[in-house]
Amino acid sequence: MNFEEKFNLDVENLKNDLAIENMFVTDEDVNMLKKYSSNEINMDQAIKGIIKGEL
Repeated sequence: MNFEEKFNLDVENLKNDLAIENMFVTDEDVNMLKKYSSNEINMDQAIKGIIKGEL
């Protein structure tokens, strides 16, 4: 299983787990996680983007 397949599987599991709690993951959330997991952004940038609603 390559990185993209594993990432997508993990995201789907996360979406399912959060949906049980009435929390939903958007495409923007997934894109931010992909950027973070591929080191395009760091944790500080991700947090700032989430707070500002940019990511």
